[in-house]
Amino acid sequence: MNKSTKVLIVIPARMASTRLPGKVLVDLNGKPMIQWVWEQARQAKLANDVIIATDDEQVFERAQGFGAKVMMTSPFHKSGTERVAEVANRLNFDLVINLQGDEPLFSPVAIDQLIETMLGSESIQMASLRVEIQELSDYLNPNVVKVIVDNQDNAIYFSRHPIPYFRGMDELLEKWEKTGFRPPELVPPPYKHLGIYGFRFDFLNALVHLPVTELEQAEKLEQLRALVWGFKIKVSETAYDSVSIDTPEDLEKVRRMLGENQSR
Repeated sequence: MNKSTKVLIVIPARMASTRLPGKVLVDLNGKPMIQWVWEQARQAKLANDVIIATDDEQVFERAQGFGAKVMMTSPFHKSGTERVAEVANRLNFDLVINLQGDEPLFSPVAIDQLIETMLGSESIQMASLRVEIQELSDYLNPNVVKVIVDNQDNAIYFSRHPIPYFRGMDELLEKWEKTGFRPPELVPPPYKHLGIYGFRFDFLNALVHLPVTELEQAEKLEQLRALVWGFKIKVSETAYDSVSIDTPEDLEKVRRMLGENQSR
């Protein structure tokens, strides 16, 4: 890959949220959540720039207030990917990273890992990350998206349902609950999909113009559009987990984690 490859991180941020309205501006230890995400993204060493994309004046003003580059986008986008594509089309970058605006603990090292994967092979048009699931609550939680991959780390399927299915599942889940540890019989281990995507610019532009598919509507997972239309998504394993804030319970969990980190 040419060393002159330009990499842009876009953080889509909208105020509308069914379960946690206005979550991107919710206070986390004195800073709005979107600022935490932006600060993490800015620490990625392989990215050339970071931009917050929003359709909300309040988000725009707050983001400018803490020093972020921010771009107003159309209020009619149906997904974060469409919002990211609008920003990408206004600028001139080769790789575009979509980092979800509700991931305040996302590791900059993991972001660089994703970028490095794409820089390593021009054949990779779309990529993401996965991490082993250690907690039973994550495995059963529909807000935690699961992914299974092939031997080349290409996604086979994403689901909100626990996948893969294991024979004797009831007994294995009971063992997991009693011991607090994932049973060693769960092979391959279940993986959580992290809230980040990497795209080559041309592929991103093509993807958002493909018709919506029945599977992505059923699961409410837009990445399934790429799989249904026959495209590959490289999903590399990382050691760096993250917490997506979807509910008030997630919010309190992250507040506790941030408090623990700051007290060390």
